[in-house]
Amino acid sequence: MADDLSFSDFTLGERARIAGLVARMGKRGLAGEGVDISDLKRKVERIEDQARSRKRSK
Repeated sequence: MADDLSFSDFTLGERARIAGLVARMGKRGLAGEGVDISDLKRKVERIEDQARSRKRSK
């Protein structure tokens, strides 16, 4: 069984949160190469884990 997520596996709230986090990552990326965005990546990964576990439970 594949654990691949599609965009439809996320709730509307999760999609909005991911979009906001990606925008924040982009904004930090404009500041330069040395800026750390790992905290934002971890938040997105947590949202993906929630969606993945919800998909498995179906």
